[in-house]
Amino acid sequence: MRGAADDDLAVRSSFLYGLVSNLRRSTCRLAESGAILGRVTGIRQSTGKRGGDVVTTRTGQRLNGMDVDELREYIDAVTVDATQADRDPTVTARWVGGTRAEVVSTLGGPPVYMGGDDDPSAMGMLLRALAACDVEVVATRATLLGIEIEDLAIEAKGFFNVARYLGVEAPSGAGYQRASYTVRLKTKGGVSPEQVADLRAALEASPVGETFERSVPVSFEFDVT
Repeated sequence: MRGAADDDLAVRSSFLYGLVSNLRRSTCRLAESGAILGRVTGIRQSTGKRGGDVVTTRTGQRLNGMDVDELREYIDAVTVDATQADRDPTVTARWVGGTRAEVVSTLGGPPVYMGGDDDPSAMGMLLRALAACDVEVVATRATLLGIEIEDLAIEAKGFFNVARYLGVEAPSGAGYQRASYTVRLKTKGGVSPEQVADLRAALEASPVGETFERSVPVSFEFDVT
């Protein structure tokens, strides 16, 4: 269970890991329609003289804080070569006293502290990862569909019992026994039923959500000196 949680934490910002096939279909539909592409992927060019040199700037259209052209270029690259979406992170958690750990990932980012009195627990972080991943999934798909987000929040809930973790006999394991979440999306300009269906389909391919739903093989080695 800890191995799955660590992997989820490491890849929570890598939404395309589980979304490649859906994004391909979305890209094809948008390209065929042309309307959304024309609205959200325009390029603005300007020229000016600075010290006798001509300076050209090329700015891609941004929506929901994302560079749409950059996103589409990456999707195109993944469409040509699916290995561009591969992720193989390594996460290292080092004990720093008590039940606290410092966690770093080969995917980068600052160290994350977990397990201390003022820190999120590993299980709490797993549920956070589910909600955060799906925020990214919805925001990304909405951007591809040309939907402007006014507000987006996801509330995730889960239940687990840690008795077996403490060495106490229990009828079930110490991992999550159930989890659910609610997505609340407010847009500027509204969305069509087809767009809502597309957003729901994207959530079904959520990397963290998919990890929750299927059994992920976890192995470990125990090196004691």
